[in-house]
Amino acid sequence: METIDLTALKKYTRETGQATHPELLDARPLEHVNKIEIDEEHITIEFDEKTTRYYNANEITHREWVYKYNDDPAFVAAVGRVIELARRHLKDLPENVACPPGCAECCSGYEPFVSKADVQRIADHLGLTYGEVMREYVVARPSADGYHVGWLRKISDDIADRCIFLMGPRSGRHYCGIYPARPHDCRDFSPIGCEDVDTSLPRRSAFKIGAAFQPKRRSRNGRRR
Repeated sequence: METIDLTALKKYTRETGQATHPELLDARPLEHVNKIEIDEEHITIEFDEKTTRYYNANEITHREWVYKYNDDPAFVAAVGRVIELARRHLKDLPENVACPPGCAECCSGYEPFVSKADVQRIADHLGLTYGEVMREYVVARPSADGYHVGWLRKISDDIADRCIFLMGPRSGRHYCGIYPARPHDCRDFSPIGCEDVDTSLPRRSAFKIGAAFQPKRRSRNGRRR
């Protein structure tokens, strides 16, 4: 593959007769790299991302460098070294592949969305009606597709507070009070790579889970008891 000195395009025009346009050459430095993608033929680097903010929208632009590296022995060798590094680290594990017992950091700060099926499963588990669960334990917010109907309440209006179904007196002793009926968002959560972990908790500790969550029943006069 012939390499052309892009800083001497006028000379190239004179020597080859092929018209070139030096003003179209972007010779600015490649800085602030955002993303690198490699496939079987090309390496693509996105860099120098800029955001222009308007009252009602943001315009995000970036520069992009694409190079077909298959005909460049040095690049082929470099990509080969990246592949070898990937093979070497294939079985490396992230710091957190399992939750420390009783952590429940994800049960504070997050608001798990619930679907109609989630609400009905919680209602069946607690022996309540669908409407009672919606009124007592769900912040209603219908979604555009009609699938989600809201999210689980906290014990207060503070978003960083604990989930209303979280049991246990403190970190290391927490557990889910409706675990068999927990929402899909909670079932789908993976601790792998999660950064919201109480790192002070020992990994090998264990504790006996206490009683399940019990809803407060209402007396005939409508008061909770």
